[in-house]
Amino acid sequence: MNGRRWTEDEKTFLRKHYPDTPTNAIAQALGRPVSQVYRQAEALSLKKSPEYLASPYACRLRRGDQVGKDTRFKKGQTPWNKGKPGSTGHHPNCQRTQFKKGQMSGAAQRNYLPIGSIRVSRDGILERKVTDDPSIYPARRWVPVARLVWEAVNGPIPPKHVVRFKPGMTTTVEDEITIDRLECISMAENMRRNSLHRYPKEIALAVQLRGALNRKINHVQKHSRPA
Repeated sequence: MNGRRWTEDEKTFLRKHYPDTPTNAIAQALGRPVSQVYRQAEALSLKKSPEYLASPYACRLRRGDQVGKDTRFKKGQTPWNKGKPGSTGHHPNCQRTQFKKGQMSGAAQRNYLPIGSIRVSRDGILERKVTDDPSIYPARRWVPVARLVWEAVNGPIPPKHVVRFKPGMTTTVEDEITIDRLECISMAENMRRNSLHRYPKEIALAVQLRGALNRKINHVQKHSRPA
């Protein structure tokens, strides 16, 4: 775990770029986990700008997306369990996802999401829960929807390949994740596309300067050690 203190230069860099730059790009430039960048931004009371939040980078649902339209309560509609405290329903669909005696307790029950649920990860990826297998690490129980869509058409992903959105087609709206938006490429090609050229010039320069600085520090430390 990277536990080093934040320098004033890093804080200045964060203040300048956090409002309008993807957090994962800032994390790469500073050589820190994304979670540390979020925590430091919160400590400095930094927030994303309205322009950033309105951009595709924010991966937010927008007014008019109509996500969940068919399952929303209509105005004046009465919930089936109104006036039935503790009721869990008798419809087969309700019973299918009910907790069984001894299955879970406490916080696990409160935080539980059934198989088939979807979420947007901290990396801005829409994921679907595919299993409750306790032998599988919790994060691995969720699979990117894009991968599920691609595999439903083409079968398993070949070794050393990844499924990703075509340039400019990234989305977190489930109905918009269609096979024509996706491509399967090698990990080497994916790494090439994720190289420095995809970031703003200032971010790319910061990454390069940090690498040069680390090499200089390592050189000085190596040659200053007593024989």
